[in-house]
Amino acid sequence: MMKRPVVLLADDLAPATVDALGPAVEVRRCDGTDRATLLTTVAEADALLVRSATRVDAEVFAAAPRLKVVARAGVGLENIDVEAATRAGVIVVNAPTSNVVTAAELACGLIISTARHIPQAHTSLRTGSWQRSKYVGVELAGKTLGIVGLGRIGKLVAQRMAAFGMAVIAHDPYLSAHQSAQSGAEMVSLDELLQRADFITVHLPKTPQTMGLIGHEELKRVKPSVRIVNAARGGIVDEQALATAIREGRVAGAGLDVFTVEPCTDSPLFDLDAVVVTPHLGASTTEAQDKAGVSVAHAVRHALAGELVSGAVNLQGDAVSADVSRLLPLAENLGRVLAALADGQPPRDLHIEVHGQVTRHDVTVVKLAALKGMFSEISDRTVTWVNAPLIAREHCREVRFVTRSECARHRDQVTVRATFADGSETGVSGALTGAKDVHTLTGLDDYNLDVNIAERMLLLRYKDVPGMIGVIGRVLGEAGVNIAAMQVARLTEGGEAAVALTVDNPVPAVVLGAISEAIGASSARFVDLAV
Repeated sequence: MMKRPVVLLADDLAPATVDALGPAVEVRRCDGTDRATLLTTVAEADALLVRSATRVDAEVFAAAPRLKVVARAGVGLENIDVEAATRAGVIVVNAPTSNVVTAAELACGLIISTARHIPQAHTSLRTGSWQRSKYVGVELAGKTLGIVGLGRIGKLVAQRMAAFGMAVIAHDPYLSAHQSAQSGAEMVSLDELLQRADFITVHLPKTPQTMGLIGHEELKRVKPSVRIVNAARGGIVDEQALATAIREGRVAGAGLDVFTVEPCTDSPLFDLDAVVVTPHLGASTTEAQDKAGVSVAHAVRHALAGELVSGAVNLQGDAVSADVSRLLPLAENLGRVLAALADGQPPRDLHIEVHGQVTRHDVTVVKLAALKGMFSEISDRTVTWVNAPLIAREHCREVRFVTRSECARHRDQVTVRATFADGSETGVSGALTGAKDVHTLTGLDDYNLDVNIAERMLLLRYKDVPGMIGVIGRVLGEAGVNIAAMQVARLTEGGEAAVALTVDNPVPAVVLGAISEAIGASSARFVDLAV
């Protein structure tokens, strides 16, 4: 019986996650915060699933030789060293859309809570105090909401708070002019937003550029009646500066779900009655946890099956369309054929081209497939979708990638060419043909061909003289190798010819040598895609 791949759950995950993984995997668990246990247990793991508690760094990857994929059941990736994962050839996936509704709803809740002092009034009444006059709030209707970061979550907050009668202005340094026009919000500079907004809510990723974005200087420009909410990432709003501004009456209140250091049990904000705080609950709903777990579980299953995981964090290129996906096995096979023609010799330069209608999509991943196919045959390392470009850079001086919408002979065509240290060149082209998308070898160097790419192929070059085909057939026949298909191509009569044969059996090196000698071949290669 085939051994099932091991999936290690290092943090608490929703039961739906395990259900989505299915019976084809063996699920194991460990406490990812126990470093020694994690390093021991991950050694046998093919996949690792975490949330935010487990740190996955270069040490973990070094301890996990079988690891193919790390999945974060959530959005943030602060606890995963994506660069180290890429070097190790490990795919990193997350669930970037799983908690957008949940996070937006919490931000809206904090806006309402800061406006009406709901948590403070609740606590006061629970302790026996009836203090209506102390907790007089403000209406949201007619107020201006300033959103810093108008991505998925920011847009949802804008939609929901507009229903309360709020005017929405926004600032987003990453939004294009076209996206800004479609947002429905008035786009303004950060300085203008700070001056005009009655409520400010932050929805930006944590980067060196966004850390401390709203600090001492920025808080000098806000209205004293402003209320500030941060349910994005800790540190984007300077907590010390915010506490000082509230104490000095320059900010009316705040709502925070995130902190610079977490877990956070001590902050200058905790002593202020105008502040509402929650312990990073942005993604903490049953629905969000189920969505995140199920999403990454499906990605893990694809990764363990050796399939491309579209949307992986460390995969080059955009989301992969169906038209592009069709070309990936072809491009990978062309890379493997080229490696066989190179006889294991690493190329100095690589040139990869995609021609045809498919180039209306992002076809970057086609390049990855060709690199993966070629270097899987050349490198002694495990080559994956994510580390293929790194391995190519280690071997090649240059990898050029060209796309063109025109394609003379086929709807779409992929070409992979290599130049070697001695100046020699070789290349192959391929296309999908017929209603069944048959993988077809359409070119060998300058020769036009039209032969199916099979598991076992012979590619020969020799002087075009009568009788050569018979010689090839005789040697193969004497060796018990059956020819399934064959095509000959030439550029000029009496010049050099190229022949591509598909065969039913492996061709031993001694038989290949005999053919080469008998026909005076300038090149003779056996390609075995079955291994």
